[in-house]
Amino acid sequence: MSLPLGFEPRPTCARCQRPRSVCYCAHLSALETRTRVVFLQHPREELLGIGTARMANLCLPGSELHVGLRWSGSAALESILADRERPAALLFPGPTAQDVGTSPPPGPITLIVVDGTWSQAKKIVKETPELAALPRYTFVPPAPSNYRIRREPREDFLSTIESLAHVLGVLEGDPERFRALHAPFHAMVEAQLAFARNSTAPRHRRRPRPPPSPPRPAPIFRERFEDLLCVVTEANAWSFKSGQRSKGDPGDLVQCLAVRPQSGERLEVVVAPLLPLSPDTAPLIELSAELIQGGGSRAEFCEAWRSFVRPTDVMVAWGTHTPSLLKAVGAPLPEFLDLRREVRIFLNRRVGPIEGFLTMLNVPPSGEWCGPGRGGRRLGMLVDAVQTLRTR
Repeated sequence: MSLPLGFEPRPTCARCQRPRSVCYCAHLSALETRTRVVFLQHPREELLGIGTARMANLCLPGSELHVGLRWSGSAALESILADRERPAALLFPGPTAQDVGTSPPPGPITLIVVDGTWSQAKKIVKETPELAALPRYTFVPPAPSNYRIRREPREDFLSTIESLAHVLGVLEGDPERFRALHAPFHAMVEAQLAFARNSTAPRHRRRPRPPPSPPRPAPIFRERFEDLLCVVTEANAWSFKSGQRSKGDPGDLVQCLAVRPQSGERLEVVVAPLLPLSPDTAPLIELSAELIQGGGSRAEFCEAWRSFVRPTDVMVAWGTHTPSLLKAVGAPLPEFLDLRREVRIFLNRRVGPIEGFLTMLNVPPSGEWCGPGRGGRRLGMLVDAVQTLRTR
């Protein structure tokens, strides 16, 4: 973006990085602490002029301010966790958090403060196991927030610098001294409110948004219809808690059904399970236990699959479980299209099982069964969905 001729940026304070007209440096105080304070700031918060972490950092000479999204394995976090004299603790609410006023730590600590919106801060903690595992401290706000230029999610939530003023007052045993942290904060708030009251600049009016374009399915449903291969698989229904199936294991393939909507060519294979048959499998997939246990071997299935699949095929399945099952038994995978993902893009909303998709579009299922059991019924619905997206 080019700037207009003659444009000059407003003079900015090198210390607080605010325009000099709203600089709050005259209100800053240097406050030494036994507590090591470390700010982990979300990058978007760094760009926000009315944020308070930098302000608190300027008031606390021994504090550290780090900016980033990913902290696991970072040098900054390793340095924090390596401080044995001041063990790390997180200032963040949660079920295990202790009230700093009633259950303070026995000695000096390294207080980690995650700075960002509440959703940003929660995401950082959730995605950093080292942070999530730390002892947590919280507090009861002594008064409502004075952050009148920024909306908080709840009335009892405080800004970063207001929270620190209270918590450090408790940890250091001197609440009066840390009230000095409020001075630059109040100055910034009043300056922003005064600017808003006195501003004569016209407010920008948002242009009305144009009506959304009608959703369109991916062109592959029309342009390569003859290559589409709809596939449904069923697995031996052991849960992870059973001990028969480890985490990340897609399961034990027992049935594979495939059909080409354009030509009607079909593949129907029952595969004998490698594991003992779960008592839930037969009623769930609507096949008899005898039929399942009498199925062919995995090698026989892979041979039948290789003979049926063409190099130009595009395998269409609802979700990623089917390709995961096929890959686990060594079946070669053609080009893959996740129909559930395409439907989510088409409708711009989350979708559940395939049964719900046709209901959302008020399309009655054709009722065609493309094979035995539940898999045959679902394969028919998969074909209905592909036909619907093709004609739309």
